Amino acid sequence: MTFHATADAGAPAAAPQAPGLQPLSPWWFAALAVVSFGGPLALAALYAPLAVDEVTSAAGFAAALAPLIFAIPLIIWMRYSRETAGPGGLYGFVEAAAGQRVARVQGALWVFSYALYLVYTTAYVVYDVLPAVSPRFNSYRSTLEVLLPIAIAVSVLAGRRTTMVVLAVIAVGQLALAGLVDVVALGHSPTASALQPHGQPHATALAAGSVALLFVCGSLPLFLGGEVRRPHRTIRRILPSVYVLTAVIVVIAVLPMAVDPAFTRAAIPGMSLVRVDVGATAATAVGLGVAASVVGVMVLEYVALTRLGHAVTGRSTQSVARWLAVPLVAAGPVSLINPDAFYDDLLKPSLVALWLSQLIVMAVYPLYGRARGTTLRPSRLAMGLAGSAVMVFGLWTTLSGSSST
Repeated sequence: MTFHATADAGAPAAAPQAPGLQPLSPWWFAALAVVSFGGPLALAALYAPLAVDEVTSAAGFAAALAPLIFAIPLIIWMRYSRETAGPGGLYGFVEAAAGQRVARVQGALWVFSYALYLVYTTAYVVYDVLPAVSPRFNSYRSTLEVLLPIAIAVSVLAGRRTTMVVLAVIAVGQLALAGLVDVVALGHSPTASALQPHGQPHATALAAGSVALLFVCGSLPLFLGGEVRRPHRTIRRILPSVYVLTAVIVVIAVLPMAVDPAFTRAAIPGMSLVRVDVGATAATAVGLGVAASVVGVMVLEYVALTRLGHAVTGRSTQSVARWLAVPLVAAGPVSLINPDAFYDDLLKPSLVALWLSQLIVMAVYPLYGRARGTTLRPSRLAMGLAGSAVMVFGLWTTLSGSSST
């Protein structure tokens, strides 16, 4: 089955794809978008500073270049979204461009990637992020490793409204804390040289590419595209706007790394920055916000998996959610056997499957127009090749160990 609705602004809004659900307002979709891009607090305070740790003198330049690189996949997602919006998300894009057989391969890779992410990221939050916030969490790691997946499952199984409230709270909270990190960062009086290239071009390009890859989860709201009022207009307005906002937050946050590279050696650089300039209480709030930011992405991934499961199997989203809850909840006790190995062993196959699934989306994009009766345009071919190059870079960095996402 193909999930595409009538085209462009002014067209009737697609009906919600999950039976019995009212269309989501643009504000709810904006909350999903905020959570999906990292979210912004995790990118600004944790992931991006660590990604530029080898080119700190050019930290601002690498961080500013990264959104320009990932703008290529974003534009391709938006061009698909002009006509295609439904629970299949990226699967629906590939199906519309290349047919169901190719879409099944893409969907299988995507499900494999994010299902693994759901089960191993709890170990990362509990054993890496929270202990960096406070050593007191060390005494509760085993308990949290079991309870956190249960809490995530409950938040989704409780219904869409409950899930949306949880995600909206996480979105608003991390925007406020990301704002705090940026204010502190600007207080370090970073010079304009932080936004200029320094050092070896190869290392700077690698850092910029690594930061760019961090935006990949921005595709998650697309799986709820069919549940939004006026989906084609809403998606194409809100997702790029939130992307730009996130990019600005990240660039400002990494500027102090050029002035004081020691922050990149902290477990959570943004938290360390706030501790030095504001105090321990504010720093703890940022650290807990980073953990919530990561968990928010997990919740949204769970939701996206239920939509894709509905699109492929025809089962209700709640039925798919119940099936997914089983491995998610079971993974907690299993991971206690060896949490480090559990995370390390699952990380690489998850990322490889992720980049392959996104590569298919980019590679078939030139066919999207032909499937709708138009000629194969050189501009579409160029965009498809450029988007594919971004995902090939992600695959290369994962396999070579040059960086991690």
